Amino acid sequence: MAKNVFIAIHEVLHSKKPLSENARHAKRTWKKAGQRKWSFSKTVLWITLLFLFIPLFVIVIYSFNDSKGAEFTNFSMRWYKELFFNSNALWQALLNSLIVAFSSALVSTLLGTMASIGVNWYKFKGKKFIQTLTYLPMVLPEVIIGISMVIFFSGIHLPLGLFTVFAAHTTFCLPFVFLMVNARLDEFDYSIIEAAHDLGATERQTMFKIVVPAIFPGILSGFLMAITMSLEDFVITFFVSGPGSTTLPLYVYSMIRFGVSPVINSLSVVMILITCIIAFLCRKGLKGFAAGH
Repeated sequence: MAKNVFIAIHEVLHSKKPLSENARHAKRTWKKAGQRKWSFSKTVLWITLLFLFIPLFVIVIYSFNDSKGAEFTNFSMRWYKELFFNSNALWQALLNSLIVAFSSALVSTLLGTMASIGVNWYKFKGKKFIQTLTYLPMVLPEVIIGISMVIFFSGIHLPLGLFTVFAAHTTFCLPFVFLMVNARLDEFDYSIIEAAHDLGATERQTMFKIVVPAIFPGILSGFLMAITMSLEDFVITFFVSGPGSTTLPLYVYSMIRFGVSPVINSLSVVMILITCIIAFLCRKGLKGFAAGH
């Protein structure tokens, strides 16, 4: 019976309606517009891309510079050797950042997904208030969040350390996951849930075999955004960190007083490569997931 339920729902999801004449005309117009040699929007796009990626190219080039100065002297792998063999404190800071990023992203993704499904699926008093309250960490300055976190941890006599950094990062990452999953749920066709219930599916089967697969791209996007935000956060981490909980942004900031070492350039190149590989694998994985569903 359950198998018939999901076969019927799969057919509903993947059924394609023929395009109307207006839709076909709009599609042809859009394709012709894309074939123009020059447009203002394309110019703005290229300027934006250059603005974003030129600093990355500069980092890559100077990671192979033999000297510490701004002048490029000779090609050398000196700073990569320094990175992998003589930078224990840097790797410890990176490890702390990764531990906090992945743990806080995982918890915030679980909580944000459940909160988003609950707010969209059920009707209860105070629903609008909870939605508004959820977005507060997104609009409040990070300084205010950091100070409030310090006051809260001091009030409950919780010593500052890696756990307080994790708790703070979970708090400010959760609204972004909630927003991502909520955007996916806004496009969800709830008639599919009604069809599943009419065909005998339980609420648990409906949740894990219909709702979660449908909103999985939003869940994954929220998870990756939470990791990114946690890795690059400095202000909140500065307030809530303690002994032995130095993250990579704090470590780089402490190095500024003595001059930033080119080792940071080498580490940046390694992180860029890892990010590109993860993005490529996620893209392939999402394509395979979409094809399988």
